[in-house]
Amino acid sequence: MIELNTNKVRLSLPPQSDSIVDGEGLRTVIWFQGCPHNCLGCHNKDTQNFKGGKVVPIEEMISLLANLDFQDGLTFSGGEPFAQPEALAVLAREAKRLNLNVWSYTGYTYEELIVLSKQNAYILEALKNIDVLVDGRFKLEEKSLNVKFRGSKNQRIINVPKSLKQGRAVLVQKYRKEKEITVAYQEQFV
Repeated sequence: MIELNTNKVRLSLPPQSDSIVDGEGLRTVIWFQGCPHNCLGCHNKDTQNFKGGKVVPIEEMISLLANLDFQDGLTFSGGEPFAQPEALAVLAREAKRLNLNVWSYTGYTYEELIVLSKQNAYILEALKNIDVLVDGRFKLEEKSLNVKFRGSKNQRIINVPKSLKQGRAVLVQKYRKEKEITVAYQEQFV
């Protein structure tokens, strides 16, 4: 097990409890600040600047996790959580220790993260403590309200423990099918 010594994390917003759109069940979302991807049409553009947001002591976040009530799990979003791999690894490990279901969003693909983990062991340590990864950059041309827990059709919902065991990305099957939403319903949100 890798030693984790970070004492801070840069967040864009305070943690948000009771989310129902950032993974399965009732979840708390931790919003990381800083993102290298600069996806066209990003819905969290304010989280991209690496100098934005607020630096928070990691112990404060661990205390928050220990005191979560009535939450099915924890979701890391942003920004790009894997741009702060050591802080992500610390928080993911703590969440698993508390028996929380852990999801993370990332603009990287699973395969890119595996390659990056060869240069930064904290990435693999974070992955080992994440249950579900929503991977891939947001692509405006593939934006869809018909895909659950994703912004664009190219993004995948990955079972991380199975993927690590099998050495390839293993998709969560129940999220592969698109919802059927009428054009009239979608136009309300455009």
